[in-house]
Amino acid sequence: MTNKKLIAVVGATGAQGGGLARAILDDSRGEFACRALTRDPSSPAAQALADRGAEVVRADLDQEDTLSAAFEGAHGAYCMTNFFEHFSASKESEQAENLARAAKTAGVRHAIWSTSPDSRNWVSPQGNRLPESPDGYQVPHWDGKARGNRYYSELGVPTTFLLPPTYWENLFMPGAPHQVQRGPDGVLAITLPAGEAKMPGMGVEDIGKCSYGLFKGGQEFVGTTVGVAAESSTGAELAAAVSQALGENVCYNAVPLDVVRAAPFPGADAVANMFQIIAEANDDYCGHYDLALSRSINPQLRTLAEWVAANQHKFQVPVGAG
Repeated sequence: MTNKKLIAVVGATGAQGGGLARAILDDSRGEFACRALTRDPSSPAAQALADRGAEVVRADLDQEDTLSAAFEGAHGAYCMTNFFEHFSASKESEQAENLARAAKTAGVRHAIWSTSPDSRNWVSPQGNRLPESPDGYQVPHWDGKARGNRYYSELGVPTTFLLPPTYWENLFMPGAPHQVQRGPDGVLAITLPAGEAKMPGMGVEDIGKCSYGLFKGGQEFVGTTVGVAAESSTGAELAAAVSQALGENVCYNAVPLDVVRAAPFPGADAVANMFQIIAEANDDYCGHYDLALSRSINPQLRTLAEWVAANQHKFQVPVGAG
């Protein structure tokens, strides 16, 4: 391990960071080793990584000193935040600054910052066309990350700005907008306010493998923004893929945006704003994601059909009435 370059992975016990941690550990003959950052090194997920050979260390996104210590001696750092832990774009931007400052302090040679599109690229904040969150963001789970980009640039941290796509895991994740559910009529359906818009996507394991490919590419990707995706699919195409794997018809319900805005859940306006932008600027939005490059840095990248077939057992949908 001492002869290998360390990659410090933030969120290593979660979905996105976990995919990268496993990609590093799976490549036992590769040039990199994994340092897994987590708030709780004693958790089962952290211990599972340690059992596979990862160095597990404690770090907290709200405590810059713990991040600096965790990045010390690392060649690379995978930096990410999770809006849905606190629902605050402002806090997410503060955490991005902590990560960038820690990477600078530790002398990280290659950081990957998992960011998002900026809604201001498509909608002027002064236009008042879309509702804003209390702290002034139109798509807060995008915009807090996007506004964190500047810290890496201003501090001179050698950074690749990664745009992950929609997780296909949302198709079976309870509470996710894409989740396949059985309606009162007994029919399985995906319900989204996306119309006929295409949505770039891939599985989280492949996001991790793409990130690993970026680290292996090194300087070629420093200073660039890379959007990764396996395919861009409509809601109808997602439904057709799941139908094929489950052997049961899955419908696509394209609901109006107003239905989502009126829904009684936190961030309903933000979700509706996101889908409105995706639908209205679909070609431009999809253009941020490079399918060919994604496959070049992850030759094992699975198509939607391949991913659904491999994960069909995770679709825990109740049996229909008849």
